[in-house]
Amino acid sequence: MRLLAPWHAVLTGAPGAGKTTLLNAAEAAGFRTSPEVARQLLQSPGGMALREADPLEFAEAMLEAHVREFERHATVEGLVLFDRGFPDVVGFLDVSGLPIPKAVDRACRTVRYQGPIFRAPAWAAIYAQDAERIQDWEQAVASDDAVTAAWRRYGYAVTDLPLVGVGERLDFIVRMLDDGLLH
Repeated sequence: MRLLAPWHAVLTGAPGAGKTTLLNAAEAAGFRTSPEVARQLLQSPGGMALREADPLEFAEAMLEAHVREFERHATVEGLVLFDRGFPDVVGFLDVSGLPIPKAVDRACRTVRYQGPIFRAPAWAAIYAQDAERIQDWEQAVASDDAVTAAWRRYGYAVTDLPLVGVGERLDFIVRMLDDGLLH
């Protein structure tokens, strides 16, 4: 048996729902991963100020970073697990009440992930704010709703992760991938 190439799975969903922890566990288990570009932007000099002062420009910076990550993994044989993707930018814009730039819409329509989209739903028991995760609980839930709707709007099926520990979540992903990844 051989892995399809390339195969891109994505973790999306609510802020603070355990995506980064799960991605780190997946990487430790041998998965090839791609980090959340928005968090990297927020941690860079001026990133948080850009998000606050000009969310539209911040969204365009996220798109550019997603494109770079996608292109970096475009020819990788086997699975790459991404922390968020192009439709997450649309969700950010929607929840911010901003228009969707043509470049963002075009990327969502034409640059496609070829693998399952896993959603980490809002989970109050583990939610915590931090330096980059500035949303309160209600905003986190609204963000989850917006990004999930954006993925569906662009024709992706979204599979909810169970509200269980990181090891059990990783096992769930492995079981789901076993059905679609190998042939």
